[in-house]
Amino acid sequence: MANSPKRSTPTWHDLAQPSTGKQARWAGGLNRTRWIPCGKEWDAVAITPMDRGLDVLAALRIGPRRGALVLADHLRGTLYVMVEPGSGDVLAGLPGVRVLSSGSELLMPATHDDSTAVADLISYPRGGEPPALIPADRLAQTLRGLPADTPEKAPVS
Repeated sequence: MANSPKRSTPTWHDLAQPSTGKQARWAGGLNRTRWIPCGKEWDAVAITPMDRGLDVLAALRIGPRRGALVLADHLRGTLYVMVEPGSGDVLAGLPGVRVLSSGSELLMPATHDDSTAVADLISYPRGGEPPALIPADRLAQTLRGLPADTPEKAPVS
């Protein structure tokens, strides 16, 4: 019996790299986005630079296929990680981190296939399941443990 090659699970950093097919869809401009209010189903934690956010997800050992809701903004270099609504207070004051809660909106793809360069879902729930939200306290603890490499001026959104 021959051994079949084992497929490896892509890493967070792999998933954040736009494929040529995805870039071609973006160039076509046919993808739809919509503004989603934060603070109802989830709060969005914006982490800049994006690589820092990806490093945090890897350090948390949360698999990219678990169904977490994670969005990349490739133009601003920001990663958005969704946490329980109202739980983002533990992230206040961390360098390169901003919490979007009630009163804020986040640009999201209309479907997981409708990603754009500023709203690219790199992880999302499948099969109608609710998103697996990242625990804000674990996210904050891990962010505190990583060296802060923030730009002089954070991008405005």
